[in-house]
Amino acid sequence: MSQINYYTEEGLKKLKDELHEMKTVQRPSISDQIAEARDKGDLSENAEYDAAKEAQGILEMKIAKLEAVIANARLIDDAHIDNSKVFILSKVKIKNVTNAMEMEYTLVAENEADLKLKKISIDSPIGKGLLGKKKGDVADIHTPNGIMKFEILDITR
Repeated sequence: MSQINYYTEEGLKKLKDELHEMKTVQRPSISDQIAEARDKGDLSENAEYDAAKEAQGILEMKIAKLEAVIANARLIDDAHIDNSKVFILSKVKIKNVTNAMEMEYTLVAENEADLKLKKISIDSPIGKGLLGKKKGDVADIHTPNGIMKFEILDITR
């Protein structure tokens, strides 16, 4: 049974675009490589043909896997998210109580997490620790380096 994954509209579009590119660009390219290698004669000793067929098999496996992910994807409706508490898709401004350093993150599903874009997973230690907290609360975050305390300064969407 496949796992249900939650995506933002942006994240789901990215997956669909990737699938479209595999089907419309990569698949025809590999088919051309196979045809070109086939035209060179004896297939039993044709390394180009074998490599192209292997690449085709790998691509078809990736396409099938991505189609399954998309089929089990659910779109997150952020229209009804309550900004009084931290939930998925909340943009949270937090302050490290120890060193007074402020940070801002958006909580997203595991598969959309990207630290460079300041998107952290709700399954990460910080994400788990912030979920359900309100503005002004201090969250005790259990990290590999011990417990860190973060004060929630603001919650937006």
